[in-house]
Order: sequence, then structure tokens, then C-alpha cells
Amino acid sequence: MKDNDNGKLIAIVEDDPDIARIIEQVLGDFGFRTLWCRSGNDLLRRLRNLTPALCIIDLGLPDMDGIEAMQKVRAQTSCGILILTGRAHVSDRVMGLELGADDYMLKPFEPRELVARVRSILRRRESMPDEAPQAIARFAGWQFNFANNTLRNPGGEEAVLSTAEAELLQVFVKHPNRILNREKLMGSRDDSTSDRAIDVRISRLRRKLEPDANSPSFIKTVYGAGYLFLAEVTWSEG
Repeated sequence: MKDNDNGKLIAIVEDDPDIARIIEQVLGDFGFRTLWCRSGNDLLRRLRNLTPALCIIDLGLPDMDGIEAMQKVRAQTSCGILILTGRAHVSDRVMGLELGADDYMLKPFEPRELVARVRSILRRRESMPDEAPQAIARFAGWQFNFANNTLRNPGGEEAVLSTAEAELLQVFVKHPNRILNREKLMGSRDDSTSDRAIDVRISRLRRKLEPDANSPSFIKTVYGAGYLFLAEVTWSEG
């Protein structure tokens, strides 16, 4: 018997109709609703009226590179993003993760693994607001809103963090001025952890927070031990 995922909407951005059909079929079998978009611009038009729980984006789209599409999606919504592509280059994987993807899968894929990855991203996203509803962390003029994953800088400009970035910043603001090892920084993530994966997530967050990511003032590397979030954190309700 297959679990029902309560009709969560998954947007599939894929120009190959055969692959899109397979994805739609396997997700539908597990209770998801799907929306097939044949191009990046097709997805961006749909986002004006729909809010998917997650977007599955191919990198080889006909009208724009999938990385560009992913960035535009991230600018509009905080939905989960899973890259599904035939590109096996490490540089593509690292760039996708650095720019906001929550996970990255290669084609050809095993359908059950795809469902597991989708569920993992959604589970992590759903668990975050329950831990601290409406909570806002404030540090050095910055504001991080747990409820919608937004980060506001001292000048008032806002950015929406990816799920991975928001989870990481949550751990930091909950444990300021303490050295945190890599296992602690992974939090509830159940995917396989590598040193490179953690470093990529740290790099992404530093780019949002630090005026000079090469000389960070908030997220300090403690060699041989982990990372230290150097800030005084106060809390308020949203």
C-alpha cells in the first residue's frame, strides 16, 4: 500500500515528454499532484497563480539554462527545488547547490529514489515552522524569520533562503558563540553527508550574510572542529 502525500503540488520542468510522463506517473502513484512545464518561462508564468510545494527542474531546458530558471524561481518563492538532470559534472552539482537547490539527482533515476528525495525535502521544510512558529532571530542588525525563511539585512533588503540555507542558519542562531561540528550542522537531514556538501552550504549562507565571504565576520571556521556563529542573538515574535 502506498502512502498518500495529501495532494501536494509538484511542478516538473522538463522538455522531454517521455521523462515528464514517468515523473508524473510515479509521483501520482504516491499521492502527489503534478504540473508539467515544458520550459523555464512556462514555469515562471504558472508561478504567478500557483504555489507548488516543490519544483523539479532539468538543467537542459529549451529556453534558458536550468540554473537560471532555478534562480528565478528562488527569487519568487521559497518552495523546495530538486535538480534532475543528465549533467554529471561536479561543477554543475556544486553550482546548483550553491545557488539554492535543495537536492540534485542524475538521470537515469530510480523512481522510488525520486519519491524519497521529494519527500525528504518536503519533510524538512514542514518541520521547520513547527519548531519556532512566528519566531524572528535578530543579530547585528539582521533579521531571520523562521516562518517564511526570509533574511533581512540591516538596510532592509530581504532575501528568501533555500531550505538548506534556512536549516543551517536556524542551527547557528539557536547555538551562537558555540563551536558546532558537521554532524550538528546537518540537523534533521537524512541524506548522505560529505565534507564538501557542508562546505557548499556554508559558502551559500556566507554569500548572503557576509560583506566579504573570504573574510567572514559571522560564520567562522574552527579548523579541525567545525564552525562558530559569532553574534549575539535576540528573539521576538513575528
